Amino acid sequence: MTKKKKTVGKTDADVILIGAGIMSATLGVLLKELEPGLSIEIYERLDIAAAESSDAWNNAGTGHSAFCELNYTPEKSDGTVETKKAVQIAENFEVSKQFWAYLIEKGLVSSPGNFIRKIPHMSFVWGKKNVDYLRKRYEALQKCTLFSEMEYTDDAKVIDTWAPLIMEGRKKDEKIAATKMDLGTDVNFGSLTRDMFNHLKEQENVNLYFNHEIRDLKKNKDGNWVIKVKDLETNDTRKRVAKFIFIGAGGGSLPLLEKSGIPEGKGFGGFPVSGQWLKCTNDEIIAKHHAKVYGKAAVGAPPMSVPHLDTRMINGKQALLFGPYAGFSTKFLKNGSFLDLPKSIKFNNIRPMISAGLHNLDLTKYLIEQVRQSPEDRLEALKEYLPTAELKDWELEYAGQRVQVIKKDEKKGGVLEFGTEVVSAADGSIAALLGASPGASTAVSIMLELLARCFKEDLATDEWQAKIKDMIPTYGQELSDDADLCKKTRERTSKVLEIENA
Repeated sequence: MTKKKKTVGKTDADVILIGAGIMSATLGVLLKELEPGLSIEIYERLDIAAAESSDAWNNAGTGHSAFCELNYTPEKSDGTVETKKAVQIAENFEVSKQFWAYLIEKGLVSSPGNFIRKIPHMSFVWGKKNVDYLRKRYEALQKCTLFSEMEYTDDAKVIDTWAPLIMEGRKKDEKIAATKMDLGTDVNFGSLTRDMFNHLKEQENVNLYFNHEIRDLKKNKDGNWVIKVKDLETNDTRKRVAKFIFIGAGGGSLPLLEKSGIPEGKGFGGFPVSGQWLKCTNDEIIAKHHAKVYGKAAVGAPPMSVPHLDTRMINGKQALLFGPYAGFSTKFLKNGSFLDLPKSIKFNNIRPMISAGLHNLDLTKYLIEQVRQSPEDRLEALKEYLPTAELKDWELEYAGQRVQVIKKDEKKGGVLEFGTEVVSAADGSIAALLGASPGASTAVSIMLELLARCFKEDLATDEWQAKIKDMIPTYGQELSDDADLCKKTRERTSKVLEIENA
């Protein structure tokens, strides 16, 4: 680490990572590859890695690449479709795939078949207005090379060849349309995260502690950070000192950011949203569907609640999920406390939180309606995608908690952000990740942003630049502006990750 990071006091570790999810795993591997001599300590309150938002059952979107998620391409007031966010997410996902390909090539994680496989990504809509929107979305995205392989059709017979299950029992005169990207993938971030932590545990000067909860953290006068950590098995509490802290605790990040006391963290709040799935229990139905089919969200729904009929591979077995159905809980984590939300309200964020609530009454109404749903109501939502669905073939599964970011806004007082945000101290000694979607799929780009903020001097060195380009060959370039580079990059990562043969 550079002189900026060379503090005068004694430390127990160079880096402490809080939370054993995909973000901490990604940052840990990146740092250890860039600076092998770093000492790293990782603390997780549960007894296994990736048990919260990174877990396959809890993760609302596996392999977000903006191919099919319609919430990333909103229709503007003039009728045109905004593609900026979709292009950025697709670009970021290509960065993630390059990093994962590096992990495979270097033998840092096991077979790609354990965490990624090829599966078509589809958007599916009905009704004239939605069909017109989807066609405009397709035409707008075709201008970008990242989406050049996308197919569009409003022919029911073609859609039937793409995803026959969603066409069974559907009215023949219904106006429908769909897009498809065969390049889509299904990613099990739980498996990938655990693979990366298994690698890290084998490295020198890396220690991973489960059943350990961070109770407090503060900055010393010497520039180091002190954390107070409790061993939940023995009830012993001890202090650990590090030069750099990363708070990657999912919904638990906001309370820890507040405890840090850094000025950059003031004014942030969180709005928790829970989720549920309908999980198919009929193997014959599961075998008939092989696609991720996304539709349009209801008015007021948060982006993570975009409905989809989703084929996944979980624990080596194909699964079929529908949802998520949103709900409200004051917990910030699936294994959290009902006091999480009230405890997070501070003098510096109460105004932004109240303002955000007043400006998002549609969301409040939507969540109330979702909470009050009966099994029959959930079935009716499923039937819009699967007309022949029967309740006996599906069971309710609880998904993870998401905490949407609330931040100060000069005009509105406070706004609800549907995305991820890195909050870091001015001196780069601590950083926290807040928010949810698209999260895991863009973890590598998010952590590269963190490196640029918190390890700026290190990142400018020839050694780090060369190593990052070894891990991510297109680092500093944009595939969306270079068709040839995009093609070559995708061909390489698909071959290494065995996506083309999955």
